[in-house]
Amino acid sequence: MSEHKELTEEPAVQAKPRPTLPDSLLLSVVIPVYNEVKTLEEIVRRVLNVGLNVEIIMIDDGSTDGSLALMDELTVKYGVKAVRHEKNQGKGAALCTGFQHATGELVVVQDADLEYDPNDYHMLLRPFLEQNADVVYGSRYLVGRYTRVHPYYHYMGNRFLTMISNIFTGLKLTDMETCYKMFRLEVVQDLKITSKRFTVEPEITARIAKKRLKIFEVPISYLGRDHDEGKKIGWKDGIAAIYSIVKFRFWG
Repeated sequence: MSEHKELTEEPAVQAKPRPTLPDSLLLSVVIPVYNEVKTLEEIVRRVLNVGLNVEIIMIDDGSTDGSLALMDELTVKYGVKAVRHEKNQGKGAALCTGFQHATGELVVVQDADLEYDPNDYHMLLRPFLEQNADVVYGSRYLVGRYTRVHPYYHYMGNRFLTMISNIFTGLKLTDMETCYKMFRLEVVQDLKITSKRFTVEPEITARIAKKRLKIFEVPISYLGRDHDEGKKIGWKDGIAAIYSIVKFRFWG
């Protein structure tokens, strides 16, 4: 007679519970806005629905598509903050303004499009609560829930810039160019950002590297846009980023 072994069911893998946050903890969400009228209200709703105590600060950077008028409506409808730049100055300038208006213990950058999922805030918060982090980056290249597949040169461009940044800063990041960067308030208050446009990403990384802060990375989901869907960054920004990496390492 053949021996029959009784099959036992493997226990289901349980998702790690979300960390419990102090009721008093306030997260400031800084949203630079430039011609994002199609997605702005939706991203505001998503941020408000993440189940956290949030303060939303929108910075209109000289939009011409009706974003500013929509921001005024959202301040009444949802009680969010709106700040205006008379002329377009770039993402770096918008972040500077947003950081100046932040009052929460933690501050996170949120693009106004729908590429990044605010539900990932919970993942970003974990190192602050469990490891006393100073800064947390959300990486599109660590294993997360999902990532939209994009052209290879987009991927290689981001990885190349991250590699160059790591060489000059001494950090071991997988995604320097990510939007999702979360900070303790005192960290952003001490950042002396000079970049006006997209070179703000390598500048922030260079400056926090010099401060020897406790920096963590966590996986996030990502639904990136192509240029025909409204993506604003291009190859010229990549060249500028390389220059900025070197500049802020030695002279910034």
